[in-house]
Amino acid sequence: MRWLLGSLALLVPALAQTFEVVSGEARYRVREQLVQIGFAEAVGTTKAVSGQVVLQGNQVSGLFTVDLRELRSDQARRDNYLRQNTLETHRFPTATFRPKRVEGLPNPFPRSGKAVLRVVGDLTLKDVTEEVVWEGEAEFRGDEVRVFLKTEFPFEKFRLAQPRVSVVLSVENRIRLEADLTLRRK
Repeated sequence: MRWLLGSLALLVPALAQTFEVVSGEARYRVREQLVQIGFAEAVGTTKAVSGQVVLQGNQVSGLFTVDLRELRSDQARRDNYLRQNTLETHRFPTATFRPKRVEGLPNPFPRSGKAVLRVVGDLTLKDVTEEVVWEGEAEFRGDEVRVFLKTEFPFEKFRLAQPRVSVVLSVENRIRLEADLTLRRK
């Protein structure tokens, strides 16, 4: 009997755990130089984030989706340009991320506390899929986990054209993405 209980205790951490996005925000950050203003950071955000992840031991699967048509910055003109030219949201309305590996998660999950994370997976923008590494942290709150992650890459990694308009003198060739998500155990 003791053997059976010991075997069951070893299986508990290996059971699959599914978490679903209950709220979140995705952001981009790009440094730009504007005529008559100088250097500034363009920041666009959206709360149109959905998805779920299944964790089992060191294995991870899932899909996260961001509706790029909902990205908003402090300038409607910038938003329209990005939707029409850089992201072409009429053809490619969403960005997706499929995690392949998560490093730093405690096993089993604690009911509280924080952990430094590294998430490796495939990001798809405009039908271009590339592996990216997100870094950040998870904060455990009972059946919820708040995750803040960030990554960065040059425009050409996803074949994105850098914005070129008369009021923008230059745009740094580095896009920083951030995801701030609250996931709940299903």
